[in-house]
Amino acid sequence: MVFSSNEFLFLYLPLSLILYFAVPMKWRNLALFLVSLVFYGWEKPIYLLIMLFVIVVNYVFGYLIDRAGEDAKKKKRALVWGVILNLAVLGFFKYADFLLENLGAIPFLGFIKPIGIQLPVGISFYTFQSMSYIIDVYRGDSRVQKKFVNFGAYVAMFPQLIAGPIVRYSDVDRELGERKCTLSESADGARRFVIGLAKKVLLADTAGALWEQIEGVPREQTSVLLLWFGIILYAFQIYFDFSGYSDMAIGLGKIIGFHFPENFNYPYISRSITEFWRRWHITLSTWFREYVYIPLGGNRKGTPRLVLNLLVVWFLTGFWHGADWNFVLWGLYYFALLVIEKLFLKKWIDKLPSFISHIYALFFVLIGWLIFYFKQDCGGSSELASYFLGMFGGLGLPLSNLEFGYTLVRNLLLMAALGFAATPYPKELLMNFKNKMSSDAKKNIFAIACDLVLVAVFVLCIVYISSSDYRPNIYFEF
Repeated sequence: MVFSSNEFLFLYLPLSLILYFAVPMKWRNLALFLVSLVFYGWEKPIYLLIMLFVIVVNYVFGYLIDRAGEDAKKKKRALVWGVILNLAVLGFFKYADFLLENLGAIPFLGFIKPIGIQLPVGISFYTFQSMSYIIDVYRGDSRVQKKFVNFGAYVAMFPQLIAGPIVRYSDVDRELGERKCTLSESADGARRFVIGLAKKVLLADTAGALWEQIEGVPREQTSVLLLWFGIILYAFQIYFDFSGYSDMAIGLGKIIGFHFPENFNYPYISRSITEFWRRWHITLSTWFREYVYIPLGGNRKGTPRLVLNLLVVWFLTGFWHGADWNFVLWGLYYFALLVIEKLFLKKWIDKLPSFISHIYALFFVLIGWLIFYFKQDCGGSSELASYFLGMFGGLGLPLSNLEFGYTLVRNLLLMAALGFAATPYPKELLMNFKNKMSSDAKKNIFAIACDLVLVAVFVLCIVYISSSDYRPNIYFEF
């Protein structure tokens, strides 16, 4: 089930919220756990067994780590086995077929065939969340959760279950035990949800449909500028798709009394690749920093070790996104860029005019999205090479053609909306306009007007959902 569907908006969500708020506070974690299980098992109930197994494993090992007390060996043994079981589940369902397929490509191992395992939705997210719990209990950063229902509600919590943000247990530990659901907080959450829904339905899906049209044009009929236009559209699609989901998750969390961490901070205004990764998928970057990079030594053990640590982190970051070589290449691509920046370029980038450094960052981000897109079922390395060469004048393509001119003119308004919405300017303009109002009465009228606009936007989203093709969130694949 996806947030941008009528069955979620008009069936599942209202019934779940009615049940959640109808029961006393002491029963709300149970209600949240149950409705989250329904959400996850809506289309494929068999996946519930996998998620419940992960919940039980981490609940038990969290308890064993806590019970070991001051016995360092027992604590470490419990942690290691807990991490191994989490990685075994993730590895089997996400990477087994990839491994078997690559082994089968070796001439004398041709008899090895993929099993055909279907990837459970959201498994990368909830296994990482579960591992963060047992690691934090081991470190003493979080107290053990002795109530199974509370822990189950944390792992299975439907707002962020499928595609994040990756919520560490310490982020919601206190709220699992005691939280307040106020009308004003719930209203803020509803506003955030509508904004995220609009990002997904009105912006991401529209950009994605146009990108698919351009990517589907035979290469010999395209042009250099048309190919650049296409990858820019894909960059907008993946940003508004993923940040829109995060906004909806954060909004739903606020409605039920939880405060999830922010996941995006306008990444396309970055002036370097380092800054881009401080603004993009923040919770994933934080996870790898806290649980991989820093434990490996971070930047504290000299330059060679720093480079090795970054290599490990970015190989894992790429591979986390999918069992395909393009994701490994994508991770290594960012590893190379970040190492070059940290060791050589950063001091020069900081001295450049902001416009130049911004173009530099966007150029390499776009090339990164090109690598990211062309996984095996989208054409693989051959299509990646073809598209890349075409972007730089290879394949004998002209700089421009009539198709590019027609596509650009017809979508100028869309591109302006996408570009404007990807910056903090809309929010800043609204805040500045509100702050200039001289009386509370005017500010209240302005707030009501904004809410009415959001109602209109929600209605427009429903119209789009009802009349357009189904487009699942991109990060559901990971």
